[in-house]
Amino acid sequence: MQRDSWQIIRDRLAGDIASGKLAPGARLPTEPELCAAFGAGRHSVRRAVSALAVEGKLRVEQGRGTFVEAAPLITYQIGRRTRFRQNLLEQGIAPTGEHLSAEIIPAPARVAQALGLAEETLVHRILRRSFADGVPINLGMAFHEAALFPDLGARRATGTSVTEIYRDHGITDYFRKRTTIFTRRPEPDEARLLSQHVDHPVMVLTKTDVTADGRAIGYSEAVWAGDRVQFSIDTLDDPDPSPSSQG
Repeated sequence: MQRDSWQIIRDRLAGDIASGKLAPGARLPTEPELCAAFGAGRHSVRRAVSALAVEGKLRVEQGRGTFVEAAPLITYQIGRRTRFRQNLLEQGIAPTGEHLSAEIIPAPARVAQALGLAEETLVHRILRRSFADGVPINLGMAFHEAALFPDLGARRATGTSVTEIYRDHGITDYFRKRTTIFTRRPEPDEARLLSQHVDHPVMVLTKTDVTADGRAIGYSEAVWAGDRVQFSIDTLDDPDPSPSSQG
């Protein structure tokens, strides 16, 4: 069966990416340049680029161009003590974060249930974006009781880790009680903030932090770029009783 023009372009570009001719992070030629190079119309070029973006091979950035995906594939360990910075640093990957918003709101039903609070109890809602070697990998929305951690919103805005804030409030160690994972299509704003195609799936993780005596102190929902991370679930208890210094 004869392939359509867009399929030929897709396969040629995919081959150039696989061979290293188009290196990670490289910017693709402009659309007119690709049309001229392949002797094809704009529709075929756009369809080929879109298909590779959905596959996670290309990243389209509004106003900047189209780039070969350069994100590292992260193996993210999930256990009783899971710390974002520690996970990445142990793989030689530089973790950074960006504060997006902080507000105090009445607890939604799901948050109140996770934290063991009465509905409408005031909680912090913190939205942050995390990066691995400068590439966005997740959007995290975290909830904490405002009365328990009154300074949390302001301190998270300055980059203070959750672990450090917990420690300053007398919580020297904490654990991940439960993690749930599911996939879905991203919302347009999520895809934009993660620099990925809107048709490429994301993985959503929800978790609850608890103290050693089982008290729930934090609940979060994180949207991860689906092609930039793989999760490894540690089913054994952490043998190290010392608290981690990473948040």
